[in-house]
Amino acid sequence: MPDTETYQFTSSLEISTNKLWGAHFAVPDLVSGILIDGEDRRVICTLNEKVEYQCAMLPRGDGSFLITVNKKIREQLKLQAGSTLRVSLKKDTSEYGLPMPEEMAEVLAQDDEGNKLFHALTPGKIRTLLYIAGNVKSSEKRISRSIAIVEHLKETKGKIDFKMLNIKLKESQV
Repeated sequence: MPDTETYQFTSSLEISTNKLWGAHFAVPDLVSGILIDGEDRRVICTLNEKVEYQCAMLPRGDGSFLITVNKKIREQLKLQAGSTLRVSLKKDTSEYGLPMPEEMAEVLAQDDEGNKLFHALTPGKIRTLLYIAGNVKSSEKRISRSIAIVEHLKETKGKIDFKMLNIKLKESQV
């Protein structure tokens, strides 16, 4: 299967009884069967030909899979429970499963110890830190968050303590 192969289908938005997921849609078994490679369930999802985001297909518990849709995307597309979705999925072949903010890449390039500790983390923890670093509009804030994350990793010898990290992130906001 070529890396660029795209699979399209329609689904409807469901509100989850699980508070962790919020809203989601079902992925047809045929599509999930093609795109899942062992434990790798990362995909690039496009909804209604307007919003593209990197995500993972999550197991529903009955052998089927779903993809969550966060509040920001639901509001952007004016979605509600039962809304029909035009979905395009393709395999996510990116290194991290989320974009590496330029500011984080630069901080890591300048700090060998921080870079080694960052890349020793599990893929999920790396994605979480990339999300934290990149989830602000201002480049200045991305820089301060990136520095705070790398300092935290060095202080904790590569172990993430999210409570401590949140304190460090708040302190870095000037």
